[in-house]
Amino acid sequence: MKTIRFGTRKSALALAQTRIIMDAVKRAHPGYQLELVPIVTTGDLNMKPFSEASDKFGIKGLFTQELEEALREGRIDAAVHSLKDVPAHVAPDLPLIAYFHRDDARDALVLRNGITEDDVHTIGCSSARRRIQLQGSFNNAQIVPVRGNVETRLRKLDEGQFDALILAAAGLKRLGLEGRSEFYFSTEDLIPAPGQGILAVQGRAGQEYDDWIGALKDDKSTDSAIAERAFSARLGGGCAAPVGAYAHIWSDDSVNLELFGFFADESRGIKLYGSLTGPRTEAREVGERLAERFLKEAGLA
Repeated sequence: MKTIRFGTRKSALALAQTRIIMDAVKRAHPGYQLELVPIVTTGDLNMKPFSEASDKFGIKGLFTQELEEALREGRIDAAVHSLKDVPAHVAPDLPLIAYFHRDDARDALVLRNGITEDDVHTIGCSSARRRIQLQGSFNNAQIVPVRGNVETRLRKLDEGQFDALILAAAGLKRLGLEGRSEFYFSTEDLIPAPGQGILAVQGRAGQEYDDWIGALKDDKSTDSAIAERAFSARLGGGCAAPVGAYAHIWSDDSVNLELFGFFADESRGIKLYGSLTGPRTEAREVGERLAERFLKEAGLA
């Protein structure tokens, strides 16, 4: 009997997301033996890199390196990630081999019990991308960094540390907590992180992956991920870069996508929005062209 070992972080959300992936494989290949391998990452153990970052609102890579080590050492066969947490550049020997069907890509507003939108004075927010786009909203409420997994952030909210939180809608839904959301931002009003709502599977270069990987591949998610990550990579996306990207593909359009982008450089007072439409077969080029346009507008090209 074939056994596939899926590595993931130990958080409730990461475990739930990996079970979604495993369920899809199990439906397609009921005879396979699937194992879930929880792994503690640097980001789970130590928040110090966040406090030392130049931008306290975000840093990537802390939640992937131990999973990548396990892949290289052969302790797992595949790693499951929230694509938005994966740096724009991945190691050539550990490629992303599948992009799963995209869930809700929007960001959600969660209010403390008894609070209305008019009463919001402090907002817990985990990323520069969200913070910068929300500046001037909610009666100029103060936006402050918040760390921890989804449950920890919600506990801090309920304890009164904030009046509201901004969280990814997909994460809330995967945990069965969508009832906590008061409001969903459109993907144009608050452009999501590149890859938000997409689960990615990472494997080893040169390894033969049989038909089980086909159960996890989604064409629209793949094209969207390629465009969004190309845009982010060209703009230096990685650590705490305030970059947002969302590729919209209409349900009846098998040809084109429209990529919406956001980029900011606070030190230079730059905040840019824009979009570009192009063929899905040129998803990477669409992302790079929109990024090049932004770089020229910002005087950085």
